[in-house]
Amino acid sequence: MELPRTRSPSLQSDYTAALRRHPALAAFAGAASLLGAMAIVNGRVAKKAERDNPPRGQFLEIDGVRLHYVERGNGRPLVLLHGNGSMIQDFESSGLIDLAANRFRVIVFDRPGFGHSSRPRNVIWTPEAQADLFRKALDRLSVQRAIVLGHSWGAAVALALATRHPSFVEALVLASGYYFPTVRADSAASSMSSIPGMGDAISHTISPIVSRLLWPSMLRKMFGPRPVPDKFVGFPKELALRPSQMRASAAEATLMIPAAFESSKSYDQLKMPTIIIAGDEDRLIDINKQSVRLHGEIAHSKLHRVAGAGHMIQQSATARLMAAIDEAAAATDIGGNAPHQFASA
Repeated sequence: MELPRTRSPSLQSDYTAALRRHPALAAFAGAASLLGAMAIVNGRVAKKAERDNPPRGQFLEIDGVRLHYVERGNGRPLVLLHGNGSMIQDFESSGLIDLAANRFRVIVFDRPGFGHSSRPRNVIWTPEAQADLFRKALDRLSVQRAIVLGHSWGAAVALALATRHPSFVEALVLASGYYFPTVRADSAASSMSSIPGMGDAISHTISPIVSRLLWPSMLRKMFGPRPVPDKFVGFPKELALRPSQMRASAAEATLMIPAAFESSKSYDQLKMPTIIIAGDEDRLIDINKQSVRLHGEIAHSKLHRVAGAGHMIQQSATARLMAAIDEAAAATDIGGNAPHQFASA
């Protein structure tokens, strides 16, 4: 007589039963599945963003970094360095590159980790490390002297170039920069995202999604009190929200305070013409504690406060920034004498 068959519980049944007996395990498994799905989606969106926004310039291989740059115009070299979380398209969409290219040989870099430039992990990308990288890159491009403009975090790199390679920097234009250490909540909040391993997990899962939700409010803070200009619509948001760029942004936010502390020791050594420009109503950086104070530290500098403008003066006050570049160029003494003395404006 044949006995009735008994079916062994399937692996899926065992798994389901285990989750019912252990709610904490169920919650952990659910969270892990959700994070995995988020990482997959973010990865696919990042690849699509790169396909939709291919490199518009050329590449240099410098010390293991694949450095993307755009070059326009002829004349005296002008180097543009963007801020944290940004890329070449910021200056491009603002119209500043086209304006400057009428009179200068404009060279704009995607800084390491942003746009289409790589960011090797074996280097802590302080302003000094980036300054040395750009000096080598510009030497490769046969640029021996240049006017250097830096916006926001890029201003710290511009200052590092001027202090470490003073014979290279013909004049400085520092826009909306952070120059002295202060207490900053954004720097502390970014510290978790910059930790190896944990930072990768956060930047591949949570950060891009949260940043997409907060994007409108972030723009209001960056541009305020002025509205976001229509020309900024061309800025590739999805390229900026890729996991790799989110992690680079977190690392630079974490470095802000220690970098400013280190850099502030050498501002009095700067001898080249220096134009400091900032929006009078910057909501990200207190210009009285930063730009105004820096003007006091650099005796020969000139300070421009742009009334009614916020942090993104390259977008909302493009003509004023172009005028600052022209002013820096005019103030440069080609003969190598001391720079012109400036007064506040």
